[in-house]
Amino acid sequence: MNPTVLELKRIFQSKSDPATASGQEAYMKNHFPFFGIKTPVRRQFQKPILKIIKAESALKRSELIKELWMLPQREFQYFGQELVFEKRRQIEPDEIDLIKYMVANKSWWDTVDYIASKIAGHYFMKYPEKIQTTTRNWIQSGNIWLIRTAILFQLHYKEKTDTQLLEEIIKSQVGTEEFFINKAIGWVLRQYSRTNPHWVRSFADRTELHPLSRREGLKYC
Repeated sequence: MNPTVLELKRIFQSKSDPATASGQEAYMKNHFPFFGIKTPVRRQFQKPILKIIKAESALKRSELIKELWMLPQREFQYFGQELVFEKRRQIEPDEIDLIKYMVANKSWWDTVDYIASKIAGHYFMKYPEKIQTTTRNWIQSGNIWLIRTAILFQLHYKEKTDTQLLEEIIKSQVGTEEFFINKAIGWVLRQYSRTNPHWVRSFADRTELHPLSRREGLKYC
């Protein structure tokens, strides 16, 4: 095991709280075990390690992230995604493979939504030439979490939202009964309606949205 990961594990174990862990595990439908460290506390104690790792190369970071993703406790994945976010301004073109790995493995909404809006969103803003091919591949993959990421990466783009792309992606999912996809569609439409409610209303009027997506998306229209 990487020495950095060993030190991180030592810190997390020393701050573990079984009672808190039980509540966290229940909230995540028992998909993952937890140490039971609340986010503000975890972020405080992981700062020194985060500072050291930030200086490492993209390749070493990628290897570290994958090692963290293999560990059972969810706090390791939270640390990993926050590390990538901290280095978002230095993210390299080929790190889209790492983003895909993080989304497609140990997948649940808690990590996927963070990665989609904070990491993939920044990546595609920096490398817009990667958007079409990557999102098309994700949509065609059939993986609900990659599809959700393709829907949500523009969540905070506001006036920079590519509405043509958003429309294409959403329409590709018309007819699905998958909750996490329909919920994502409603969420991204609701968020964009704060910037352009007329577009969202017009799009909803001409599109057969799932009732969940329609209800969520038109909340502020």
